Amino acid sequence: MHAILHVLRRRDLRLLLAADLVSMTGDWVLRIGLTYYVYALTGSTLASGLMLLTSFTPQILLGSLAGVFVDRWNLRRTMAVTDVLLALGLLPLLAVHRAGQIWIVYLVSAGQGCVQQFFTPAEQSLLPHVIDDEQLITANVLSSQNNDVSRLVGSAIGGVVAAIGGIALLALADAVSFLISAGLIAAIRAERGRPRTRRVGGELRARLAQMRAEWTEGLRLCAGHRVLRVIGLFFMVTCLGEGVMGTLFAPFVRSSLHASSTMYGVISSAQAIGGVCGGLLAASLGSRSPPARVLGLGAVAFGAIDLAMFLYPLGYVAAWPAIVLMILVGGPGVLLTTAAMTLLQRSTLPRHRGRVFGALGAVEGAALVTGALAAGLLGSSLGIIPTLAAQGGGYVLAGALVLATLYRDERHERDEGEAGKRDADSGGDGSTQAAEVLASP
Repeated sequence: MHAILHVLRRRDLRLLLAADLVSMTGDWVLRIGLTYYVYALTGSTLASGLMLLTSFTPQILLGSLAGVFVDRWNLRRTMAVTDVLLALGLLPLLAVHRAGQIWIVYLVSAGQGCVQQFFTPAEQSLLPHVIDDEQLITANVLSSQNNDVSRLVGSAIGGVVAAIGGIALLALADAVSFLISAGLIAAIRAERGRPRTRRVGGELRARLAQMRAEWTEGLRLCAGHRVLRVIGLFFMVTCLGEGVMGTLFAPFVRSSLHASSTMYGVISSAQAIGGVCGGLLAASLGSRSPPARVLGLGAVAFGAIDLAMFLYPLGYVAAWPAIVLMILVGGPGVLLTTAAMTLLQRSTLPRHRGRVFGALGAVEGAALVTGALAAGLLGSSLGIIPTLAAQGGGYVLAGALVLATLYRDERHERDEGEAGKRDADSGGDGSTQAAEVLASP
């Protein structure tokens, strides 16, 4: 708790976290309410999948390119402007009243997805510049806590708002949250210590060549750096599952648990309760536990709990076990999110963060779209529960991958460092000592 209070003394960090909290709460209100509303309006899992498809396709097409622009622009200004554009982009949803107008939802989702590609890498890149490196883990914990608190509040409200005011009220609530967020971000004073990408003057052709080189460099970094490559694969597997989850969780609650939209909001928000507790644990761990181990074990635990949640309705149909299991999965969720973000931030230089986060965002988007499409098709043919169970299994496999690669490397480096320290303290040579140990009886 002391570490959290110490970090919160930073004014810019408080403003950034407050803006993030307000904006994400509005997003959860819209996301939960709109997902349930679209399914209730159409009765089609494919319709829900198409909604996610239109929102994540821009992430595939623009994610890595947007990161190049983010590295060149003022991060604070980029975030404030995109917040305003996101608020305005929600207004067409006020015209949606029946199933035949769902195309408007798809169009708005696509537009919001395009603008969001500039906000997300800017936010992820700005955080290390408003806090010291030794406080980075704690700051990431607080950022993750924002997601849990906003999910807790926004998910519970989203189901109620959808029942009361439909899509129109959902859109207005999210639009107001974006405008408040823009005001808070505009009050941030500076981007401390951030080197800027040098711009090439002259002809348009030269500028485009530089941008192409920067974009290629971001892709090369993600493919060539071992940590970034493993985390990219981790995101690919888990985001496939998130695409499945985003498409089929509302149908799961409605058709498998026979619960209402209000209960859907309660179940969705329950994960945040465990997330808050998990955040306190992550803050206390700080740098004492290797991030790769936290990421791997967190993913395995997350997947195991998901499997239990999606399989129990085969023998017992009730909503309360889902609430309990969602609370339990919140802890591993915040641990793995914090660990992954810390590994990424520490594995990239400040001038490369935008394009690296953008490239990985494109990978996430491709996986989310693939998962959403697969879920829309498999939910009708294979069944909702078996498809969701595969999502839990994916998290277990992804966690095992991290433990078998990144954590093994971390442990090996730590052992070598301790051996080198012992050699320096004793004044001896490491290889000689090793030989003596092998020769001893």
